[in-house]
Amino acid sequence: MFDTLSTQIGAVLTVLVVAFAFLKGDEPERIAAGGYVVLWFASLLIQNDGASGGTQWGLMAIDSIMLAVFAGLAWKSRRAWPVWAAAFQSLTVMSHILTLVDIRPPVSAFYAVINLASTGILSVLAIGTFWAWQERRAAGLE
Repeated sequence: MFDTLSTQIGAVLTVLVVAFAFLKGDEPERIAAGGYVVLWFASLLIQNDGASGGTQWGLMAIDSIMLAVFAGLAWKSRRAWPVWAAAFQSLTVMSHILTLVDIRPPVSAFYAVINLASTGILSVLAIGTFWAWQERRAAGLE
């Protein structure tokens, strides 16, 4: 799971952004961070690293659930970052759908899209948390 330097850096980045969202974010940021970290751990548990092709149904289900969480946050929240997070997550779900309809993208392209989308999600979550924190500080609530 964490056998390469890039996966270790990604894990540290994920933990830092999630901790920042829990400590300084409002309810939408905390919901997104909680959902992200729970489903991140679930995907680590069920992923099949030895699979060279085909659809990984468990990962597709987890990514679809996360897309539904971000879409719900975008619908109910007045913030803009959940829309961007849902857009990045939809790239991941669409990558799974490409393997489902047997387009057979190269595995490296599949992983590149998923990793870049995850980095985008963490970035917009961090930015949204920072904005929420600054709004509370400007209002004198913190």
